[in-house]
Amino acid sequence: MTAPFSDDISPNSELPVVRMLPKANARAIRHGFPWVYANEMVTDRRTKAIPAGGLAILQDEKRQPLGLVAMNSNSKIIARILDTDVDATLNHDWFATRIARALRLRKQLFDAPYYRLIHAEADGLPGVIVDRFGDTCVVQPNAAWADVHLETLCAALADVTGVTTVLKNAAGRTRVLEGLDDVSRAVIGTAPDAPLPVEMNGATYMADLTGGQKTGLFFDQRPNHAFTANLSKGARVLDVFSHVGGFGLAALAGGATSALAVDGSAPALVLATQGAAAMGKSAAFSTRQGDAFEVLTSLRAEGAQFDVIICDPPAFAPSRQAVEAGLRAYEKVARLAAQLVAPDGILGLCSCSHAADLAQFRNACVRGIGRGGRRASLIHTGFAGADHPLLPQLAESGYLKALFFRL
Repeated sequence: MTAPFSDDISPNSELPVVRMLPKANARAIRHGFPWVYANEMVTDRRTKAIPAGGLAILQDEKRQPLGLVAMNSNSKIIARILDTDVDATLNHDWFATRIARALRLRKQLFDAPYYRLIHAEADGLPGVIVDRFGDTCVVQPNAAWADVHLETLCAALADVTGVTTVLKNAAGRTRVLEGLDDVSRAVIGTAPDAPLPVEMNGATYMADLTGGQKTGLFFDQRPNHAFTANLSKGARVLDVFSHVGGFGLAALAGGATSALAVDGSAPALVLATQGAAAMGKSAAFSTRQGDAFEVLTSLRAEGAQFDVIICDPPAFAPSRQAVEAGLRAYEKVARLAAQLVAPDGILGLCSCSHAADLAQFRNACVRGIGRGGRRASLIHTGFAGADHPLLPQLAESGYLKALFFRL
């Protein structure tokens, strides 16, 4: 039998070749930037004919190879760098190598298997998010190429980690931008029929892996939860945009006398209440469902005060076009919340908007606090946990900011 490839023929020689425009920044790609935008590439008929998620060899304007890329002509990010080796093959071993490397870091960081296992580009799998909940992994394949190779990805994930269940979560704005479906399903095993308890920082969170937001729990705030818990002994705590009780339950674990969780989602508050019960803290925990801005206004009218307030809203500035409106929203949150903080109390303000950088967010918070009639000193700046590594060349991977002020 003849060997499929001779020593001097690339195994990817049949793949289409795509080329960057002369004025495009190929140097950035060589230095680790993982994306090529549509306006940086020659997009002729042949390029546009590559199916979404299809592979190609990327070259610079001088026809020098840059890497193996995944294509999607329907996206502004037309190409994602998968491997600098143009001969790489996206098989089980390719995925397993990257997953195993990511797993080694998480085992260094955590004693229990509850963490962000794959953080997209920073872990070598562009557009792929994997959160681990014990024997279950939830995968968000937020790029077309990951959808195409989902079965292989999940099989490698199970082999490397030993998990028995792998779920596909197809929700989210990113998949819409990639032109992908919104069908979530179990790829391996059976989806759990009840929320799973997850312990972090002494608190117990109930994670709904099939019906909750994102993958069911936000692991990225773990270090900021811990910082809040350390500030909360004997404190009255208000957790606004609480989801399943992230900051409020951490505060109770740290010795808070009470915690009020505010969120617009009734199911999320039910899970938060269940978490408090699992901790034996039901008597100290209460919830209020409603629009956060309206609830903050009502609490002020009621004369309420809190020693620690944390506001962790959704991404008010999910794109560059939304930055100005998003910053106004962050300013409003800061203004309303500042008016409820007791003297010498703590106000924590968070942003998960990658389009608004740290300086912009900090300035919006300071303006809001000032317009709320308060003066503040910044005592701590927090970011996502180490299981959410930052790719230095990609500012978007450093999305989470948490500012703690003493008022």
